[in-house]
Amino acid sequence: MKPTTFALPLLLMGSLLAPAQGAPLERAAATRFANLALRCLHQEYPNKIAHTMVDDTDAKPPHALYPAFYGCYDWHSAVHGHWLLARLVRLDPDAPFARAARAELARSLTPANIAGEVEYLRRADRSSFERPYGLAWLLRLGAELRTWNDPQAQEWSRALAPLESEAAAHIAHWLPDLTYPIRIGEHDQTAFAFGLIADWADVAHDTAMHELLVSAARRFYLHDTDCPIRYEPSGHDFLSPCLAEADFLRRVLPAREFAAWLSRALPTIPRKTGTAWLTPAIVTNRADPKLAHLDGLNLSRAWMLEGIAHALGPKDARSAALLEIAAKHREAALPQVTGEHYEGGHWLGTYAVYLVSGAGIDAGTAPAR
Repeated sequence: MKPTTFALPLLLMGSLLAPAQGAPLERAAATRFANLALRCLHQEYPNKIAHTMVDDTDAKPPHALYPAFYGCYDWHSAVHGHWLLARLVRLDPDAPFARAARAELARSLTPANIAGEVEYLRRADRSSFERPYGLAWLLRLGAELRTWNDPQAQEWSRALAPLESEAAAHIAHWLPDLTYPIRIGEHDQTAFAFGLIADWADVAHDTAMHELLVSAARRFYLHDTDCPIRYEPSGHDFLSPCLAEADFLRRVLPAREFAAWLSRALPTIPRKTGTAWLTPAIVTNRADPKLAHLDGLNLSRAWMLEGIAHALGPKDARSAALLEIAAKHREAALPQVTGEHYEGGHWLGTYAVYLVSGAGIDAGTAPAR
């Protein structure tokens, strides 16, 4: 099978990474990113748990708390590390890392392990666990498995289904009570999570969730004007509050309404290339787990800019400028996804794969279940 070629608007990966021994560059890059997940998916320590305890019996190691998703430093990184491998193998099933990736996915995604995860999540005092970021990634993993027309992947999808349902129920219960959006550049941000959940709702044909998200989009963001992107980034951001908002709304608003909204919400977007507007963030210390977030910001900015341009279409004067700025963020960020420091290596591979595979633009269509 011909190696997968990932969509890279304006900029080929070849200008960023050197091919490995003449192998097709796209597969070489995918292998590098896959290896980051393979190294950490079942590496239990170091570990940062977000865990509510009510007595001594709750003092347990990560693998006992989270039987499927205990590696990669924290729960959400373990979840999206599984997504990384599922997506890469779905796109290139003959990749050199495919057998190892399948083995790691099979090790985690068993009915028994998922039952343990469901049991953990169902406890009443854990209603806010990994909400919204980790739950959104769990649903995105579910969407990836649903779109993968492969017998083993469909077995994993069936195993994951009870946890998908529990995660979706947590979001659906929370959204009507959420009075205000969360506009920060880290995990609690609502706009980015809503985008991932919207992609899952489309794949899962969950019209109730889709309607909840449309309602949230109109309630929280529709009347926004002049989003203060000039104040970004904050020092620990890995998500842009302004761009994530636009990247979510382009999923749930009609195209013409979105284009008009964008003119109000981000009126300073250039209408020609070569215009200074948004420059890549500078990372001074990649061994610092918070400062390393800025590499993730450059990656997520790139895919958000591309998603916004995709929604606007080539006839909109802003699209070319957005893609040019996205390319600069790619150039700044992709060479830094090396795994040299575990602080970034346990999660940045996911952001790189999300970008280079166009995950936010092509969520896929689920087969019948």
